[in-house]
Parts: sequence; structure tokens; C-alpha cells
Amino acid sequence: MNKTQKIGNYRFRILGLLMFATTINYFDRSIIGVLYPTLQKLFGWTNSDYAGIIIWFQIAYAIGMLAMGGIIDRLGTKKGYTLAIGTWSFFGVLHAFVQPGFSILGFSIARFGLGIGESGNFPAAQKTVAEWFPKKDRAYATGLYNAATSIGAIAAPFVIGWIVNEDGKNWQIPFLITGALSAIWVFLWFRFYKKPEVHPSLSKQELLYIQSDSVVENEDKLPWTMVFFKRETWAFAIAKMTDAVWWFYLFWGAKYLSVTFNVDVKSIGVPFFVIYAMADGGSIFGGYLSGLFIRKGWSINKARKITLLICALIILPVAIVAITQNKWLAVFLIGLGAAGHQAWSANIFTLASDVFPKKAVASVTGIGGMSGAVAGIISSFLLGKALDSAGNTGFFWAFLVAGSCYLIILGLVHLLMPKMTPLDENLKYIEN
Repeated sequence: MNKTQKIGNYRFRILGLLMFATTINYFDRSIIGVLYPTLQKLFGWTNSDYAGIIIWFQIAYAIGMLAMGGIIDRLGTKKGYTLAIGTWSFFGVLHAFVQPGFSILGFSIARFGLGIGESGNFPAAQKTVAEWFPKKDRAYATGLYNAATSIGAIAAPFVIGWIVNEDGKNWQIPFLITGALSAIWVFLWFRFYKKPEVHPSLSKQELLYIQSDSVVENEDKLPWTMVFFKRETWAFAIAKMTDAVWWFYLFWGAKYLSVTFNVDVKSIGVPFFVIYAMADGGSIFGGYLSGLFIRKGWSINKARKITLLICALIILPVAIVAITQNKWLAVFLIGLGAAGHQAWSANIFTLASDVFPKKAVASVTGIGGMSGAVAGIISSFLLGKALDSAGNTGFFWAFLVAGSCYLIILGLVHLLMPKMTPLDENLKYIEN
């Protein structure tokens, strides 16, 4: 505590803004999943119709991730983040103006624009963490802002349950709320954010602490192709394929609880609170654990990968969710899987800044996000078809994959990046 007081803590104000932005991001993203059982009745959608709407979001997210990372690296964090949140806010509000006569087309267009904008959040946030935190603290900082995904996901069902009637009346209002929140964030971001090297409110001691385990980089831009073809980029991209599992919880969780345990829009709040509160705990714990291992003298490679192995083992029990007959046991197991995923995610995000120079972090994060979005597109398409053709047995296979894929993916990451040798500002390996 004394150390924190001596060096200053302005970096945590910046971290708070990342948490606020990520909360808005996931509140906006979660609304349609919570409302799906209600909107399905209101507009007469099939599961495949809904899967198609979600897939348009995921296609845009994949395209946006591939593009936005590079855009943010070129524009800089301040302008790039503002562009992202402005875009997703506009299209988030647009959902509220979709008319019943063209609901599938209207929601597909709105979701596509939302996906483009929201794809910028994590590249921008992770680039900010790389700029404002030393390597030994990045997983913990990432865990904190990543935990805000759950805050948004928790808030959505309670706000929706409070505002929206069971017959669907007022379904538009939650989409409008995000516009007001985003305007507040943009004001605060422009008021408080500058790079640490030029920030007038940052003490010299805190700047030295931030730069304590990294080197000052030149301002030369890296060609995107240099980043794209690095083996370490694709190790990160494979690890991010697990995003499909998180999106399964987010977009299909309310539907599973509705058809299996008759949970409606007015009663979804408490189950989602349990699931995403556990996810929050997992995110913070996962970031803290690998940082603890590093402080004990472990190498970054060992600390990150042992933490990822622990996460994968914690997630395994979610594979049996679909055969449980007890609602709260199912909620607990999904929460356990969500907690393990968020702990995994906090460390996966940090891999990019552990290995790559700061000026490449957003691009690498974007490529990884694209990989996760493609995995989500495939899984949403297959699940929608399975639910329409085979009924709720489709959930059995979805949960089985959700529980078992992390161990396999960790093995592939280790094969591609066995030592996690860091790269310099020209993407050359740094010799120890």
C-alpha cells in the first residue's frame, strides 16, 4: 500500500475508464440474448432466424477485429477507442427503431453495425493496459477490466426485467440506455486520457514504475503483414477460439434456461447474477494468480500456462450441464465454466502484451478476436440448426464442447509458443 501511495495510482483511473467502457459494451451486447425468448414470441422467429441475426453480429465482429486492431494502432488509443464506442452506440440505439414488419432484416443490420463497433473495445483496452501497466501487473489489470463484461451481463437482465413487460412492451428502452452511457464515457475519456509519457497528472515515479519491465519503443509503424504471419499471433488466435463458448453463454443462456427450467424475462435476473458474479470472481482471480506466480519468481511462460491449465480444469464440469435436472446446479456449473473462461481470458489477453511490442498489441488482439468470432459464427449456425431439427438435445453437444475444448486448445498454444520468447519493436526475438 505504501508503495502504491509513493508512486501514485493514476493508472487505476485509466483502468476504471476501461471497466466502464467494457461494462457498456457487454450491457449493449447482452440485451438481445436476455430478450430473445420475448422477441421470439413477439416477432415469430425460429431458432435459425435468431442464429442468423447473431451470426451477422459475429461476421461484423470478425471483420472489425481484423481491421480495428490495425486502425487503433495507427490512430492511437484515444481516437481509436472513441471511434469504436461511437460506432457501437449508434447501432445499439438503432435496434430500438426496428419495426415488426422487417424485424429479421432490421435486427441483422443493427447487429452488424454493433459488431463492427464493439470489435474495437478489446484491442483498444488491451493496448491501453500495455501502455499503462508493467508486465507483472498486466494480467491483474486485464482481469479487472475483463470482469466488467460480467457487470454488463449482470446489469442487462435486471434492467430488462424491470423495464420490459412479459408481453414485450417497452423492449426498445434498454437499447436506448446505452447511448446515454456512451456519451458520458466519451466525455470522461477525452478529459482524462493521454499516453503516460506525456500525461501532466502522472508522477515521474509512477511513469518509471509503468516502464520498469519494458523498453521505450520507437514511433515507427509496423506493417500489418509482419504481425499477421508470426507464429505467436496464431497461438493467440487459437487461444481466442474459446470466445465461442463465452458467446454461447451470453446469447443462448437465457434460451436454455427458458426451455429447460421455464425461466422468463422477469425471473432471469437472479440466475444471470449468479453466473456472471462467478465469472467476475474468476476474471479477477485468474489475473491475480498468474501475477502471484510471477512475483514468486516464476517465468512469465510458466506462470501464464500453469494458470491456463488450472482454468481449463475448472471449466471441465460444464460438460455435464445438459444432463442435470436441477436448475440451480445447472446455473452453478455454467457459472463455474464462466468463471474459468474469464480467468482464462484475462491471461490470454495478456499473452499478446507479454510477447509483442506495445505498438502491435491492438493488431494481434484484433486478429485473435477475429478467430474467436469465426468460431462463434460456426457454433451459432450449428446450434441454431440443431435446436430446430433435434430439439433441446442440441444443448447437450454445446455444453460438451464448451467444457472440453480448453485443454485441447492449451496444448496447441504450447506447441506453437513453447517458450513465449518476447519480440522487440521490429518483431525480432529478444535473446535472454
